[in-house]
Amino acid sequence: MKTIASAVEAYIKSKPFLISALTQGIINLTSLSRMMQEDVQAQTQKPVRTGAIVMALKRLSTDLEFRHSHKIIKTLKNIGDITVRSALIDYNFKASDTLLAAQAKLLSQLQLSSENFYTSSRGVHECNIVVSQHLAPMVDTYLAQELCLHREENLSSITLKLPVENVAIPGIYYFVFQRLSWEGINICEVISTSNEFTILVNDDQVDKAFRVIKDLKQL
Repeated sequence: MKTIASAVEAYIKSKPFLISALTQGIINLTSLSRMMQEDVQAQTQKPVRTGAIVMALKRLSTDLEFRHSHKIIKTLKNIGDITVRSALIDYNFKASDTLLAAQAKLLSQLQLSSENFYTSSRGVHECNIVVSQHLAPMVDTYLAQELCLHREENLSSITLKLPVENVAIPGIYYFVFQRLSWEGINICEVISTSNEFTILVNDDQVDKAFRVIKDLKQL
């Protein structure tokens, strides 16, 4: 059997967007407590008044604001360079025994420069290759024998350089992706290293996505 405080926290944590709205103080706590009352009573197995839920929400919102926002915002203010690239193609290949050899042949012919964008990520069953659009003929040639599951054109990338301390702070990616989701921006692909990550979006959404990410430094 849970306490009122733990039941309220469990309910809020199960709804990520509600967490952010609560920490920003834009929710009517009395109305929210009425919505939560039945669920909280089920978890605590006793009658619970809405006033008790409101008090738990107030304490929780203060605690969550510090735990989930303070360190994240401080880190995001120190975002480094933001790099935008356009005219990209995202290939999704089925992983095979010959795929790495085919990629090696492609890379041997590819001159990496500021005009050529190339990145690859491999999962258990699939491999994604993102290249500049003018490199598509080379990919089509050297990986002609591989099974292409999907190909998406007219993409742009936005790369963020993160402070080195980002690896020790939970919620960095969630915070960024949440802001993009609120603006209706669809992320086609995510590519990350320890201290930077890249998102791929459709060309018609890259300007809005860039503004959202740039504004993170002003939080």
